Amino acid sequence: MLIRSVETFLRRHDMPPTKFGRLAAHDPRFVLDLRMGREPRDRTEQRILGFMAGFEAARDTVSPEAAHVG
Repeated sequence: MLIRSVETFLRRHDMPPTKFGRLAAHDPRFVLDLRMGREPRDRTEQRILGFMAGFEAARDTVSPEAAHVG
């Protein structure tokens, strides 16, 4: 189920559900709706999974020094 992957992603990246919804689906209520039983279309689900994979890949390529520039 998509919601399990999303919840894991949110915990791993300490991201609020509304921010995830805005970034991944252009819908701040997306995660809240998933929690209430919303089942997205296959195309939407693939887009969300792609967003999460891309986000993780981008984070992995950032060096620790660049991540802590302050």
